[in-house]
Amino acid sequence: MKLTEEVKELLCREGAGLVGVGDISQVPNCGYKSGIAIAVPIPKKIIIDLQKAPTKEYYDLYGSLNKKLNRIALAGEEFLKNKGFEAYAQTTDRVKVEPDHITRLPHKTVAVRAGLGWIGKNCLLVTSKYGSAIRISSLLTNAPLVCAEPISYSMCGNCTLCVEKCPAQALKGTLWEAGMQREKLVDVNKCFKKQVEIMYEETGIKKDLCGKCFAVCAYTQKYLQEKPEHI
Repeated sequence: MKLTEEVKELLCREGAGLVGVGDISQVPNCGYKSGIAIAVPIPKKIIIDLQKAPTKEYYDLYGSLNKKLNRIALAGEEFLKNKGFEAYAQTTDRVKVEPDHITRLPHKTVAVRAGLGWIGKNCLLVTSKYGSAIRISSLLTNAPLVCAEPISYSMCGNCTLCVEKCPAQALKGTLWEAGMQREKLVDVNKCFKKQVEIMYEETGIKKDLCGKCFAVCAYTQKYLQEKPEHI
């Protein structure tokens, strides 16, 4: 218990907004006992603008948040290795994205097993606190950490906001359950092509970024409406 709290506190000090630990011992070809999911929120102003169209500010932020997540995950890796345990941060330079736009162990897989959230109809991680307005990473380890209860079903209910607003009409409106194939939720190729198209139209940048499906998410909207906490 102490080690689990120590690593969580470290990751939060480094800038994580959400941290969870999940059992990944049964994930095929993984080789690690636990996965630590790390999330950082996207600023509200960026999300508000994304409800209309992708922006240059989102493109810049996307890169900076990835760097922040890399730094946080590597800090966790170093901490656990110094304690004598195996650890591997799934940083952007280490994770190989296959031609079908998938990775060997997606951060989302770690996150749902760590209890951070569920997979929404937008095929993204949805959290109660920030909705889908987050960037995520993960850290794998054999350290004896206390794991949370995994989330194995969707809490999206009858909501179809992301499906209705998807510019590519790529979302299928399916309620996710653990183990479900991605193709039952989204047409990845339609999504990818449309993201590149509208990002270029709006910013002149050729990149697969859109963001509308998480910007309009009901849980994201709840996050946007929250008042800042008083210090």
